[in-house]
Amino acid sequence: MLRRAAAEFLGTMLLVTAVVGSGIMGERLAAGNVALALLANTLATGAALVFLIFTFGPISGAHLNPVVSLAAAMQRELKLTELPAYLLAQVTGGTTGTVLAHLMFTLPPLALSTHTRATPGELLAEMVAAGGLVFVILSCARTAQSHVPFIVAAYIMSAYWFTSSTSFANPAVTIARSLSDTFAGIRPADVPGFVTAQFLGAFLATYLFRWFAKSPASS
Repeated sequence: MLRRAAAEFLGTMLLVTAVVGSGIMGERLAAGNVALALLANTLATGAALVFLIFTFGPISGAHLNPVVSLAAAMQRELKLTELPAYLLAQVTGGTTGTVLAHLMFTLPPLALSTHTRATPGELLAEMVAAGGLVFVILSCARTAQSHVPFIVAAYIMSAYWFTSSTSFANPAVTIARSLSDTFAGIRPADVPGFVTAQFLGAFLATYLFRWFAKSPASS
């Protein structure tokens, strides 16, 4: 359990480092072109997801995301007694990732974001983003397990562009990004709405998957 929790900590830390760090770099190099900065952020995040899932998948499953761990617990693929350790590792890992990204770019270790993300459309987008991610993972883990790193990366990269929220889809990453007043940030006051929407989307996606798959767990 300690090794798995450590893998979730390190994996989530590196994921957030990639998200926040590439956001900083993209914004600095894009000269005010937000689309170009988002594209840089998207490519770096997608690439990071591929290598992180390949690296930590054999150790912990590379959830790197509380909604994914919750879905695994609902599917009885993760013991409920192990769920708190996964969630704690992910949240603390994500926060550490923000600090690491800031230090690499000579910024204060933590800075509360002022980036407002509170519209109903963005909350709906987070339901779609997180729910879609969970559904894709549950489905492909059964039918195309060896391709999951690429499929997850492809989903998140596309969701960066087809959701108004730019697809946070991860409560641990959302909390971590609230501590960065940079391109990737989110105002702390908006975090509860995002996290609630993400968990709701994950719940709905898990039950929808059970219905489609006719899983014994749904009976």
